Amino acid sequence: MGRYAYFRKDYVPLEDANINVMTHAFLYGTACFEGIRGYWSEEENQLLVFRMREHYSRLLDSCKILRINPGYTVDELCQTTLEVLRRNQDREDVYVRPVFYKSTPGIGVRLSGLDDDFLVFSIPFGDYLDMDRGLRARVSSWRHLDDNMIPMRAKINGAYVNAALAKDEALLDGYDEAIFLTADGHVSEGSAENIFIVRDGKLITSPITADILEGITRHTVLHCAREDLGLTVVERLIDRTELYIADEAFFVGTGAQICPIIEIDHRTVGDGSIGPLSRRIQSYYFDVVKGRVGKYRKWCSPVYV
Repeated sequence: MGRYAYFRKDYVPLEDANINVMTHAFLYGTACFEGIRGYWSEEENQLLVFRMREHYSRLLDSCKILRINPGYTVDELCQTTLEVLRRNQDREDVYVRPVFYKSTPGIGVRLSGLDDDFLVFSIPFGDYLDMDRGLRARVSSWRHLDDNMIPMRAKINGAYVNAALAKDEALLDGYDEAIFLTADGHVSEGSAENIFIVRDGKLITSPITADILEGITRHTVLHCAREDLGLTVVERLIDRTELYIADEAFFVGTGAQICPIIEIDHRTVGDGSIGPLSRRIQSYYFDVVKGRVGKYRKWCSPVYV
């Protein structure tokens, strides 16, 4: 059975959802997107889309920054996404990619005076990073974009060249992932993930003013750690050398999920194995996204009704 996408206000076969090579977003990166996960629940025989409304609220905020007129409400975007997923009929974990983009074909750098359009597609999707063995990370030689360059609180397509440079550098040097520093030398985030460290039993993460994406998974971890796991959580600037003396560290993100880090810049994190708090948070997170925690069922949108 073929796959479907929502493209130009219609549900079409995915192979027909194509843009002109002169499309402004293709030429200049003038688009914004989200990554949304759907989790297959064997217990319920159901596909559950995690925090879809929050993702679309953030996407509409990105549209404001990029001067895109979305023309859709959050409810309409959610219903459109559910219809795409129903048509695709997946019985496994999926990744959903909605994109608002400048659709006018033509040459010229600007944002205003261009047409806007929307598309969404989904694909089967497993783990983006290896969550079981722990990652080796390096602090990137590339500095993170800041809010007065390309604002990272918007998920702007063109901004991910910055991430690609850092991730590629890390991979070619034999690491699994990169860690960005801000222009003033504080820890920002990974190439496509937020980052947490553990020191003296406290969970610490960079503040939203450290040029990070205001992550949905980050918010989920902060909330559950405080409300359900009884952890002390601190949002503050993190120095580079704190990474080297952390007891534990892990990346979080829709793609990455909860991914422990066991080495940074050839320094072992903790004892070099996945730490107990990382394991505990990871386990609880998967209970939440799979719909097993009743108080957070509202975060899980069923596809098949």
